[in-house]
Amino acid sequence: MSTSLYLASASPRRHELLLQIGVPHTVLHVPAMGPDDEPILPDETALHYVQRTALDKLHHALQWRAQRPDLQQDWPVLCADTTVELDGQILSKPTDLADAAAMLQRLSGRTHQVHSACCLGYNGHIYRALSTSTLQFKPLSPAEIERYCASKDPLGKAGAYGIQGRAAVFITHLEGSYSSVMGLDLYQTHQLLQQAGLQ
Repeated sequence: MSTSLYLASASPRRHELLLQIGVPHTVLHVPAMGPDDEPILPDETALHYVQRTALDKLHHALQWRAQRPDLQQDWPVLCADTTVELDGQILSKPTDLADAAAMLQRLSGRTHQVHSACCLGYNGHIYRALSTSTLQFKPLSPAEIERYCASKDPLGKAGAYGIQGRAAVFITHLEGSYSSVMGLDLYQTHQLLQQAGLQ
């Protein structure tokens, strides 16, 4: 890459994914937009939600950076959002372990979709991408759900699971992008960097 970029995400998984493909970057710790910085609008589809949220994060990060003279103002800024959809309903991050267990019970033995949107802001332009993956969960026993929740791994993750962790053993089929389900589609990210002339 011709320059480094800012990753405006607190997700350690997105940081690891960028390291995997050798993209030089610095994590930008942008303050939350508000008490509920990822609200679901009335009648909003999962596809609209994930794209809108990623774009909202980018606008917020760019505005916040503009007020920080200590930051590189010419670096690209990358934002992303990932959401889980089951039967047309958005499964966001669980509020607690009981909520996580309820989500996992709903996913048990079912097929669902994971949507991942990423946005890159650079030189006054915004580059956007979206990917959708389809996953199948095996039937989960109450004991399996209880053990997984006891690990606290479901917390902070859309749909109450992370494919890169213990929940990997729940997935019988994946059609799409593994990295996208983790939180950042590496193919799409590479395409955005190429579109922006950075790779």
